[in-house]
Amino acid sequence: MSLVKIAVLDMNNNHANEGMRCILHSIRNIQGNEHAELAFDVFDVRANNEIPDLDYDVYISSGGPGSPLASTDAWEAHYFDLIDKIFAWNLQNERKKYVFLICHSFQLVVRHLDLGTLSKRKSTSFGIFPVHKTDEGDTESLLEGLPDPFYAVDSRDYQITSPNAERMEEISAEILCLEKIRPHVLLDRAVMAMRFSPEVIGTQFHPEADNEGMLRYFLQPEKRNHIISNFGKEKYDDMVAYLQDPDKIALTESVILPGFLRQAIRDLSPELIME
Repeated sequence: MSLVKIAVLDMNNNHANEGMRCILHSIRNIQGNEHAELAFDVFDVRANNEIPDLDYDVYISSGGPGSPLASTDAWEAHYFDLIDKIFAWNLQNERKKYVFLICHSFQLVVRHLDLGTLSKRKSTSFGIFPVHKTDEGDTESLLEGLPDPFYAVDSRDYQITSPNAERMEEISAEILCLEKIRPHVLLDRAVMAMRFSPEVIGTQFHPEADNEGMLRYFLQPEKRNHIISNFGKEKYDDMVAYLQDPDKIALTESVILPGFLRQAIRDLSPELIME
């Protein structure tokens, strides 16, 4: 049985977060529940300029705070160099490398590949919202276990809109999901998920978010007061209710990222029979 090596790219820049815990939880669940030999390492990309090499089979790049707009930070050039090398590797080698991009990472790579417009939102999108599949999303295997719309945790000050159709056609990228329908708002709907290639996929929402950890997080008095003061009690009550609904966040968390890992492991270890 071949060892599958996973690189987890921590993009949180030393800010406390739930996302990394959730990503590592998903990996450990796959380690425990599937007959697969996995190893993983964590790289602190933004704070320590730690970038993995091409020795890994799977790369999961997290969300994170701050601006995804162009910067002169040293880590950014190294990060994009890795992304370019992975795409080049997949064009030249039979054993592929698989990438999942979450929120901040998704925005960075869309900008880098010129696949859409990255801009600051008029206001923060924060909460649990419906995400709508496109026609391509209806046939995306990673979304098969989800209804349309499905619900996901959204937390961002920036957005990807106005996809670059010419560039998308050039690399055969597909838009899988769009943000909630807002007929009363005359603004473009953000792109919420994209398949960049058969091996590379990303979401602008947080598919890793789990209901138990998020609920524990939101019930802390400091977090509760912060959300209510910034977004209102109705938004807070809705989020707590959604986190207790097994058909919303719990379902999304159980389908997308674990499904990505299972698909990658299946392709990398064809001798495995995975349920």
